[in-house]
Amino acid sequence: MVKESVSKRRHDPELTQRLILSAAKTVFADKGFDGARVDQIAALAQVNKQLIYYYFDNKDMLFSKVLEAAYLDIRTKEAALDLDALPARDAVLRLVEFTWHYYLENPEFIRLLNSENQLQARHLKALDTIVPINRSWLSITETILLRGQQDGSIRPGIDAMQLNISISALGFFYLINQSTLSILYQKDLKQVAELEQRLVVMKDTISCWLAPQTPPG
Repeated sequence: MVKESVSKRRHDPELTQRLILSAAKTVFADKGFDGARVDQIAALAQVNKQLIYYYFDNKDMLFSKVLEAAYLDIRTKEAALDLDALPARDAVLRLVEFTWHYYLENPEFIRLLNSENQLQARHLKALDTIVPINRSWLSITETILLRGQQDGSIRPGIDAMQLNISISALGFFYLINQSTLSILYQKDLKQVAELEQRLVVMKDTISCWLAPQTPPG
């Protein structure tokens, strides 16, 4: 985390909130919601604990804001991919690549989602921004699938929601279970070669699912 002078923070509420959210993301990802302590977040952000409560009321609100920022970040970066400029099938595979690399570069995202799932998504339910953001992204995926069906590169009948879930699941499951899977299969699944191979498998899996079906005979 970038250290800022105490005097600058006092006169810059936005900077202070960004520092708090950054520290909170780190602590929540490391400890989970139940294990995280506001004292830990305050120490990492180098702010008074009461200042956190001033801006965010309580730990639940702080976690909600961290989740909201996490979803906004991935959706914003997905939107910047300019998938409309690619052929439909290539656009989907580009999305697979992006999702995988985003997970690798932002491991906190996966841990935050895992923590929220254990809480039965109680914070997401209270956020009125997430569903519209996700609905907008779903619309983009639907457009890509429609283009592919029209040009014959993607078979009809692919559901956009199922496609998005499948892309996420192929990466999420692997990464969240890396430690146990490495023991079970006696192979270090965190090695670069294994991570690269996983992306190949993900792209092949999605590509085979999208492929137009050839009539028998």
